[in-house]
Amino acid sequence: MSKDIENNQHSSEEAPQLSLNDQMQRRLEERQHLLDAGIAPYPCSFDVTRHSLEIIANFQEETAEPVSVAGRIMTIRKMGKASFFHIQDSKGRIQIYLKKDEVGEVAYDTFKLLDIGDFVGVRGFTFKTRTGEISVHAEEFTLLTKSLRPIPVAKEKEVDGQKVIFDAFSDRELRYRQRYVDLIVNPEVRQTFIKRSAIVSFMRRFFTESGWLEVETPILQPIYGGAAARPFTTHHNALDMQLYLRIANELYLKRLIVGGFDGVFEFAKDFRNEGIDRFHNPEFTQVELYVAYKDYNWMMELVENLFYKTALEVNKSDVTLFLGNEISLKPPFKRLSIIDSIAEYTGMDIRGKSEAELRNIAKDLGLELDPKISSGKIIDEIFGEFVEPKLIQPTFITDYPTEMSPLAKEHRSEPGIVERFELIAGGKEVCNSFSELNDPVIQRERLESQARLRQRGDEEAMIVDEDFLRALEYGMPPCAGLGIGIDRLVMLLTGQDSIRDVIFFPHMKPE
Repeated sequence: MSKDIENNQHSSEEAPQLSLNDQMQRRLEERQHLLDAGIAPYPCSFDVTRHSLEIIANFQEETAEPVSVAGRIMTIRKMGKASFFHIQDSKGRIQIYLKKDEVGEVAYDTFKLLDIGDFVGVRGFTFKTRTGEISVHAEEFTLLTKSLRPIPVAKEKEVDGQKVIFDAFSDRELRYRQRYVDLIVNPEVRQTFIKRSAIVSFMRRFFTESGWLEVETPILQPIYGGAAARPFTTHHNALDMQLYLRIANELYLKRLIVGGFDGVFEFAKDFRNEGIDRFHNPEFTQVELYVAYKDYNWMMELVENLFYKTALEVNKSDVTLFLGNEISLKPPFKRLSIIDSIAEYTGMDIRGKSEAELRNIAKDLGLELDPKISSGKIIDEIFGEFVEPKLIQPTFITDYPTEMSPLAKEHRSEPGIVERFELIAGGKEVCNSFSELNDPVIQRERLESQARLRQRGDEEAMIVDEDFLRALEYGMPPCAGLGIGIDRLVMLLTGQDSIRDVIFFPHMKPE
């Protein structure tokens, strides 16, 4: 760094007082030198006419196409009177050729003060270098943003004839905490989130074209419900009342079916005060759909069709690779009752068993259970431990015991069972559906039974929601409901093995 920069460091604007390493200190000095030279390090805008991949895809050697591109400098070779560098925009990378005689001395001197990570804008024309690389020959050059913090740039070297990457930004925890850096230096990560957007867009279109209405329901709720989970609690100062972040939007969407809509859906952020692991984040996205006059059999066919078409839309194939397994989403999916699935994978028949008998079965299987949990939770523990991880190909697990599903309609032919299914794929639940219970008398009995489970110590048991019961008393038509975990579906269709890889900013422990 020249003495001029050192001497002029504070001449026109006081540099921020930060604890800086040597590289950041040097970049601050460069920033100050630019300011002293009357060059704005952070101009307001730049007119972009082409993106990198578009230029490369449409290149014609006989035509020098005029283009205006902008992006972040990712490689740089500063030479005497001509230099090369690559910029990265939202679509990819392209090389820029910069010649002092063409852009002028001021612009070229500015370029000499730039680093990897800075944003620049270039106006020029396309050409192909002697090595065959499609590039932009700069005629005008503009600094758009001076970066103060160096980005980690992976380097390559040859070891025993093989290319080896080192200094890569690969630490997973750091990538999740600093997703902005992850996206800069690992551009393939963008593709996961581009696919996520495509998945949501296609599903939204699928539902809308079926004639169903997209709606919004409260996130802050006076009574949480619609799932078995612990909520996050907050306080509304003006009303001086306790509120909860929703754990599900089910009960509000059913109110809209009562109100006369034939079909409603909502892509919702839900919040559950639970542990964090590869498949769970306390803040997650799901879509819930409710359609009047339908049942869970109809909904199974809809799910098969939806998942198959979504896979074709985003992957151009019904086969996806997930956790080392090739999974086909081509209908029909296997169907198996939860009782039969436990019998098939454990050899234990739980049909009609009392709570004490279920505890003994769990003990024989080697499970240690909380003494406060009831029959439904015991069955859920057995299924989750011994069955669910083994269901790799899409499988509808159907017909759950009533206690496990207090919002589902009783089975039309089997007592003690409700009309419910979960779709398991890749060893994890992806969606959940009921023939919805619409008898207000039975629904009250079910919720009051849940209240008794809470008194036993089950913190995830549901609460009696009097307004929801009042809505049912006005009459809700037969109805099928569905909830799909968007994060898990994206994991499945993009082959990611952690929910943190499909959420831009997952929750992390404090640094």
